[in-house]
Amino acid sequence: MERSEGTALARSLAIGALGGLIFHLIGMPLAWMLGPLTANLIASAKGGDVRVPEPLREAFIGVLGLVLGSQVTPQLAQRVLDWPLSAVLLLLGVAASTAAAAAWYRRCGFDSVSAWFASAPGAMTAMILMGEKCGGDPRRIAIAQSLRIVLVIMILPPLFWAYEGGAAPQAAEIENGFASAWMLLALPLLFPLGRRLRLPSHTLLAPLLFAGLLSGFDIASLRLPDWGMNVMLWVLGCAIGSRFRGLSSARLGRYLFEAFIATLLALAVLAGFAELIHRLVDVPRDVALLALAPGGIGEMAILAVALDLDPVFVAFHHLLRMVALMLFAPFWARWLLRTR
Repeated sequence: MERSEGTALARSLAIGALGGLIFHLIGMPLAWMLGPLTANLIASAKGGDVRVPEPLREAFIGVLGLVLGSQVTPQLAQRVLDWPLSAVLLLLGVAASTAAAAAWYRRCGFDSVSAWFASAPGAMTAMILMGEKCGGDPRRIAIAQSLRIVLVIMILPPLFWAYEGGAAPQAAEIENGFASAWMLLALPLLFPLGRRLRLPSHTLLAPLLFAGLLSGFDIASLRLPDWGMNVMLWVLGCAIGSRFRGLSSARLGRYLFEAFIATLLALAVLAGFAELIHRLVDVPRDVALLALAPGGIGEMAILAVALDLDPVFVAFHHLLRMVALMLFAPFWARWLLRTR
């Protein structure tokens, strides 16, 4: 790591720690993720050099994958039979929410290609590349995608907090110490294996599948102490918030407004489909909404694990959405090219 990169990382973590402490003291839900995220977002908008190197971010995403996979239990198979109906409702919701957000972005001056690919809720890298190939603006697509993820993370925990009547969301019951910490040593082997197998989001999914197999057969499950969970949330919150380095405050403010309205539209549409899942599949409302929320799989998995909102159900539906988008998007891109 170069000296300048190390300084930027130290600055990002220090600012994040301050933000996390402030959010913790005022009683905000998920303080050690939202605080660092908000503090780094403000610092980057003010021109501060805050960065979290990609290898460090990927390492903590891998830890998240192990924690998430460890939620798999032998009893999970009994619930999987109920999921096809929720999967169909998820795909219908993705189509409807994407159309609603794209219509708003068109009113904001986006061309049709950029509007559609900026609105697709997931598989961000693939959407940026495909949008550019079809003649869209990759920068605007990337910014809209990134801001949507940030906004979903910042909107949902307070929303759940209000839904619970002002009580802080209940975090998972966490061990006092590490359990099966040896699983962390497998990460350097799992990352290249996931890349070789061409898994989408391989830094998350390869550890998730590894831990899921061990936990599903009741061999081992990774459990983090409460301070370990907070460290993971702190680093990942800093990584998300520091993405917007180089944008002026005025431009970031305009992009935030556009993305905020698009995110609210998408959440409103998806909330309707989440209510159907709640009624038809007997899943709690907050779990159903988080499973459909238009955020990235890694970020939504963080929320699910931190708030103990059925992480396996949430991760399954976000993985399904990402795979469906990657399969369908090339055909949609071809149609956009022809109409253009």
